[in-house]
Amino acid sequence: MEASTVGAESHLQVNDAVRIPMDELEFKAVRAGGPGGQHVNTSSTKVEVWWDVGRSEALSDQQRTLLLDRLGSRLDSRHRLRLVSSTFRSQRRNRDEVLDRLRAVVAGALLEVRPRKPTRPPKGSREARLRDKKQRGELKRQRRKPPED
Repeated sequence: MEASTVGAESHLQVNDAVRIPMDELEFKAVRAGGPGGQHVNTSSTKVEVWWDVGRSEALSDQQRTLLLDRLGSRLDSRHRLRLVSSTFRSQRRNRDEVLDRLRAVVAGALLEVRPRKPTRPPKGSREARLRDKKQRGELKRQRRKPPED
């Protein structure tokens, strides 16, 4: 986890342009199911993190619009992103993992997608495709029953 401390304020470094203040993140530890025996029944190791994308001060208006658009299906009605981790039996490790996933999700959504440049297949590959089609058709023709006279 790359949470850096600057003065008294702690941030989650997403990329060069975005640093999310830790006080914008709401953490909740809840009981997790799965393996762990008696330990899992008594300890809250599953970690949820909520981040309000719509109100975050870490984002410019352009970044906010981009995130709201690209993460729209993952946001609730109040524009909050929720991520959960219950992989580990340790609350600390689950917290670290959920922060890493938050960083990856936000960084991925902020990546600029270059438009696809349409290309044409080369002449050689077009000719090879047609040659293969003719060979396949000839093979099927040979399998037919000869016409009855």
